Amino acid sequence: MLKSFALGTFTAVMLTISNPLQAQTADIVDTAVAAGSFKTLAKALEAADLIGTLKGAGPFTVFAPTDEAFAKLPAGTVEGLLKPENKAKLQRVLTYHVVAGKVMAAQAAKLPSAKAVSGDTLTISASAGGVMIDKAKVVKTDIVASNGVIHVIDTVMLPKGL
Repeated sequence: MLKSFALGTFTAVMLTISNPLQAQTADIVDTAVAAGSFKTLAKALEAADLIGTLKGAGPFTVFAPTDEAFAKLPAGTVEGLLKPENKAKLQRVLTYHVVAGKVMAAQAAKLPSAKAVSGDTLTISASAGGVMIDKAKVVKTDIVASNGVIHVIDTVMLPKGL
């Protein structure tokens, strides 16, 4: 009896560890936070009151700038955007990085543009050097979450006129 219980427990643990679908049970926000390289993005989403939206049903495609991408912005830019009086501007910047629907990398590479949730149009170009979204290079693709997909970019994209 004890032997079969131990075997059953071991099997359950191994199935949990090896289940490739388990990674997909986390939403976009939790997936990004777990990655550890999106602390600034997470802080900005919280300041803009967008966490609830990106934890919603979706699906969403998020072009997620890393902490290093935020660090490339001119000094004081992030701090300025995080101020309560700049919430609308921050929301526009962040929703400029989101497209409604689940667009995998192979699909995105074939598109000339995409409509961001902000209402702006993102320019997409693909070459042997990779895929660019506006002036941001896609450095990692197809990180699947329960409510969409994340593509990691190396630059924070700013909408025109901002």
